[in-house]
Amino acid sequence: MFSSLKGLFSPSNKDLRKRIYFTLAVLALFGLGTNIMVPGAKSITSKLGFIDLLNLMSGGGLRTFSIFSLGVMPYITASILTQLLQMDVIPYFKELKEQGATGRQVINKINRYLGILFAFIQGYIYAVAFMQMDDTMQVVKTTIILTAGTALLLWLADEVTKKGLGNGVSLFIMAGIVNSLPTTFKSAFTSLIQSDSIPQTLGIVLFIVFILTYLIILIGVVFTEISQRRIPIQHSSRTDSSYNKEQAYLPLKLNSASVMPVIFASAITSIPSLIATFLKNEAFSQFCEKYIVYTTPSGFAIYILLIFVFGYVYTLMELNPKEMSENLDKSRAFIPGITPGEKTQAYLKGTLTRLSVSGSLFLAVLAAIPVVFSWISSAANLSSQVTLGGTGLLIVVGVALETFKQLESSVVSRSYASGRERRRGR
Repeated sequence: MFSSLKGLFSPSNKDLRKRIYFTLAVLALFGLGTNIMVPGAKSITSKLGFIDLLNLMSGGGLRTFSIFSLGVMPYITASILTQLLQMDVIPYFKELKEQGATGRQVINKINRYLGILFAFIQGYIYAVAFMQMDDTMQVVKTTIILTAGTALLLWLADEVTKKGLGNGVSLFIMAGIVNSLPTTFKSAFTSLIQSDSIPQTLGIVLFIVFILTYLIILIGVVFTEISQRRIPIQHSSRTDSSYNKEQAYLPLKLNSASVMPVIFASAITSIPSLIATFLKNEAFSQFCEKYIVYTTPSGFAIYILLIFVFGYVYTLMELNPKEMSENLDKSRAFIPGITPGEKTQAYLKGTLTRLSVSGSLFLAVLAAIPVVFSWISSAANLSSQVTLGGTGLLIVVGVALETFKQLESSVVSRSYASGRERRRGR
């Protein structure tokens, strides 16, 4: 796997190395921006609770109230909304989806405008809810700065996608999570080993267990991300002998929805608490803190249930069995032993249902790990920054694997092209 990347340092891949350097430079700029606080603002000292995941994806920028506090999440929200609108909700968006590359360009532009609008609304709510500013002009100024930060990140993400390596938006989310890992391990080291309330020997053992738990979660995430259910398919116009008996497959990932159900569930459960914080209604705030926030038993149950529901719906939305069956018919392919048409559609739907249940169960376990660990750390009086981020690792691993595949594919294709040119020169 890694042997093919040795050609990265060959003279013919100089432009590819420039793309990598450009990507690293932009990510460094992102890391710098997460530490530049909005003028006149203060760090959030209270517990973030329901928006902790958003703070994680912004590299801790929300807690420090940096210029990149919102990150690219408003754009992600806009993308989710337009995806839902493409499912026969609004005919215009469905037509754009069917137009191919041209329609995707229009949808991408709509996502940009909606993302900026959502950033302005979200920035205003955060400025009022967390900064507790009485000066209206200061609130507007803070809102504009936060919106400009998101706009700058979206522009940089486009530049990374065009001139760098990987998807810019995904890389920023991954970078935000990776940026918070040193603080997490430092806090764990301080709370467990240098704490006066815990014997040093016991603290060392607990810190080693903490690291091993992280590694086990990481291995589990990697295994799940690369796991596939391969459905054998055959083409009526092809024979096994003409293709050296190579079997064609229809690959279906175990976790096709990735981390989107967790983001959906977090957004839904955070809305009541965010409204309560914005309205400063004490009774409603206490109700949310007691029953809605996912760190409470009832809120935790709602949170897990929403992950299951969104995991199932999002998988069937992304991988529509009817469209998959029609595409097989168009390519004159079929599943051996399954009649084309409705039976193929039913077979694919049943397979996707089983996969979505397994994938959602895995997501629920990942989402539950930080919550359960927060209960344990609170009982042990550990720092709130000592967390086990299962969902964060899922995002990091997913983006890292996709970026690595793109890099490996570029190196292999260039090596093949240069080898072909050398043979022609002979």
